[in-house]
Amino acid sequence: MIINKIYQLKVGLVESKPLIWRKILVHDQTLLPEFHHILQTTMGWDNAHLHQFSNRNIIYSPPDEYNELPYTDYRKIKLNKLLKHINDHIVYEYDFGDGWEHEIVLEEVLNKESPQIYPLCIDGKNACPPEDCGGIGGYQNLLTILSNPAHQEYDEWIEWLGGEFDPKVFNIEEVNKMLHSEDYGVISLWD
Repeated sequence: MIINKIYQLKVGLVESKPLIWRKILVHDQTLLPEFHHILQTTMGWDNAHLHQFSNRNIIYSPPDEYNELPYTDYRKIKLNKLLKHINDHIVYEYDFGDGWEHEIVLEEVLNKESPQIYPLCIDGKNACPPEDCGGIGGYQNLLTILSNPAHQEYDEWIEWLGGEFDPKVFNIEEVNKMLHSEDYGVISLWD
């Protein structure tokens, strides 16, 4: 399969303040299950929870016998089916309990550059919230507590986090290293 088009996408964590976002380059023919793994790595999640994509009131998700809502099996759906024009967008939801919603916007359609390796994170800002911290509200509460070492819950949260947490840190080099590692299962599908 020859892939010539690259999507430049902006991924923003809905309702995060300041906005937690990433700008990534991916092949337009990336399958949604592969894209899910790219988002997990790029945003900083641990792939520990259920997820789904939505576009124009259609839900795309992995098959799940317990899913009570109508959905489309996403295993053969490519990004270029959902994102066709500049400013088209989809929603990626991760962890239905915490409800992390990401708005994904198609910013540009580029020609593939050789020998560039894709996917590629080209920009971003702010750390991903820790898993299971209670969604946006829980995360904002966590940041309030961490900003005050005298807070009665400060030590408990530092222990839960396993150490210090800086909400402003985003390491693009580390993200790209993970995206391009030989152990990253998706990359071999694009070569």
